[in-house]
Amino acid sequence: MQAIDIKLMRDFRRLWVQGLAIAVVLACGVAILLTAFGMHTALTDTRAAYYERNRFAEVFADARRAPDRLLPEIREIPGVYSAEARVQGMAVLDLPGRVAVAMGQMLSWPADDDPLLNVPILRTGLYPARAGEVMVTTSFAEANGFRIGDTFHANLNGQRRELTITGTALSPEFIYTIGPGALMPDNEGFGIIWMPEAELEAAFDMAGAFNHLALRLTADAVEADVLDALDALLDPYGGLGAYGRAQQVSDAFVSAEIDQLRGMAVVVPPIFFAISAFLVGMVMSRIVALDRAEIGLLKALGYTDLEISLHYLLLAALIAVIGVGLGWGLGTLLARAMAWQYARFFEFPYLLFRVPSWVYAMSGLAALATTMLGALRAALMAARLAPAVAMQPPAPPVFRKTILDRVMAAARLKQTTIMVLRSLIRWPVRSALTMLGLGAATAAVISASFMFDALARIIDLAFNQSYRQDAMVLFADDVPDTALSDLMRLPGVMQAEAQQFHAATLRNGPREKRVSIEARPEGATLSRVIGADGTPIDPPPGGILLSDRLAAQLEVGVGDTLEVEFMTGRRETHEMVVAGLVEQYFGLGAYVEIGYLDRLFRRAPTMSVGNILIDEPDLPALHAALQDTPRLSGLILMRENRAAFEDTISENVTVVNTVYAVIAILITVGVAYNGARIQLSERARELASLRILGFTRAEVSRVLVGETMLLALLAQPVGWLMGAWIARALASSFTSDLYAIPLVLEPKSFAWASLVVLAASLGSVMIVRRRIDRMDLVEVMKTRE
Repeated sequence: MQAIDIKLMRDFRRLWVQGLAIAVVLACGVAILLTAFGMHTALTDTRAAYYERNRFAEVFADARRAPDRLLPEIREIPGVYSAEARVQGMAVLDLPGRVAVAMGQMLSWPADDDPLLNVPILRTGLYPARAGEVMVTTSFAEANGFRIGDTFHANLNGQRRELTITGTALSPEFIYTIGPGALMPDNEGFGIIWMPEAELEAAFDMAGAFNHLALRLTADAVEADVLDALDALLDPYGGLGAYGRAQQVSDAFVSAEIDQLRGMAVVVPPIFFAISAFLVGMVMSRIVALDRAEIGLLKALGYTDLEISLHYLLLAALIAVIGVGLGWGLGTLLARAMAWQYARFFEFPYLLFRVPSWVYAMSGLAALATTMLGALRAALMAARLAPAVAMQPPAPPVFRKTILDRVMAAARLKQTTIMVLRSLIRWPVRSALTMLGLGAATAAVISASFMFDALARIIDLAFNQSYRQDAMVLFADDVPDTALSDLMRLPGVMQAEAQQFHAATLRNGPREKRVSIEARPEGATLSRVIGADGTPIDPPPGGILLSDRLAAQLEVGVGDTLEVEFMTGRRETHEMVVAGLVEQYFGLGAYVEIGYLDRLFRRAPTMSVGNILIDEPDLPALHAALQDTPRLSGLILMRENRAAFEDTISENVTVVNTVYAVIAILITVGVAYNGARIQLSERARELASLRILGFTRAEVSRVLVGETMLLALLAQPVGWLMGAWIARALASSFTSDLYAIPLVLEPKSFAWASLVVLAASLGSVMIVRRRIDRMDLVEVMKTRE
């Protein structure tokens, strides 16, 4: 080995603690990049394989009652590869040991046990073959403690049936199983149930007919053309509008989650790479300053400027290699663990885990490039040193008395305090970069905490202000609003309000969107439209109220006219004026006044949902009465919806906050520890001099600790601004048709972030402070600095 190579290894051994602190920060960026892309790839590959192996459909359509003889004509539509019809319907369930009403989505099961599309995977037991036998989703069976052979009762179109479980299954159609009107999955209160085709057809009066259709398309099919042709065929039979896989509820939720993972990979890792580059630059600049004599000797011995530059770049590269290695190992483990967690949550039957080689290569190259960039200035500085100049001690900084010195003198500050302030003034660039690094740590905690505050805001708007009813009673078909009086006679019902839901397509020229239009009475108090500012808004009579995200997609504003094609009722197309916009976080809402809609349809007042307020003690009696109520398709308890939402969110947010707090501590340790070590190496003679002059250890330590903690305090406003910016970027990247994340920044989030960073800064500098106690004053005073 050449002398310069031996020096490289010795320098690396001497700086291994500082190098490790930098490598850990760099490893965080690499690990998050691998984790996000690894989970994204795993979920994408698993979903694609699951869909392909189990022939998940690409187009879906619902109708009131379409004859089976229509199927050959549907299969002849250009672009259709295969088509399968079935019968489906909602049922109220009476489950043993459960007081509350449960709901089930009933699906017909072919007599030959060989569905053409959306093929379930049998997990236990057998397929249903005889009357009274059913197969249920695995999550529904596990949540209710069902075993093969257990029975429960269902209200099928007004008839009570005893059903026996013969098997449990998973289905690509229900990766994310969510009931109508629900915000989160409720595996105990809602399940998918397959029943023999003949029995379900008889129960819902569908002999020789179907009300749901699934299609697979050819590779060259144009989906829009298939949808139009399918709508034309089903329109006479009450077609509710065909839609593609992207609008299928389960796939839409899974796709939104996968897109969030990709957004996290874009926003977060660059922060760690930037901090690592700053740390490397800070450490390497100090090393070059201390190595002036060695650089002069190396050049005198014939080493070129390029070799000197490469020497310091290689030292930085060794740090990068350690960081990349740690990041690859940690990222692979995290990606696998979290991908399995997602797979269980979304009910995938298996997980195809892999992190593409290009992700490893990209993360490694990004880490190496940012580290080299951070060390480049120091390497060039070493190359520019002339041997004669390098052999001499560096010229002391030029000192000029400024207004700040006069202010400090007038304030009669302690000498140690003046030393701290002068150090910040003498090295403004380094001080600013240190503040930036510590600010980034604060921003990491804020960007995680904001999510908790945003979700708390969503919960408050949804469950405390908008959906204030205790339950939603769902009817199988529209009923006269006189049914409100029947609801009021049920046990424990104190208040009832009507509501309608209508599937419709909104069009503005070439732009269109399939939505569910909600109709409420004017002045409704149980289910209200609430703006982002918490103000209740009544849809104005004679117009339609749109959520701002829906209006943006349709490119309409207040006063514009929309073409609204209704898929329910008379299935008419009407023009409606956009009477207002409202900022909302759930779905793409469209709202009208219920009386206006009834007049538009030229019919008597009707309702499809009854919102009710319940006296809590009478809840068991209400459930018992509803289980035998005809024309009822289900009951949604808002309290259970909220509990499921909060449980899932609190668990996820706790994990995220913990991870980001650890990340912030690692960033802080990397910045504060390295900064304190550099200060100690630069000011060793000064500190030793103070000790010789009679200053106590506490007073001398105040110089080192005070400078780091002052920088940490000054970094907090910078971190608050950076955290707000990152939170805004994350909120924007998480927005989809299903939901939007509001930008909510509470003072407690900023306070918690600052507390974490300040505590970590103090801990880091106290580790370095111990070196002052062990300082050999004689040896320190012999050094040239």
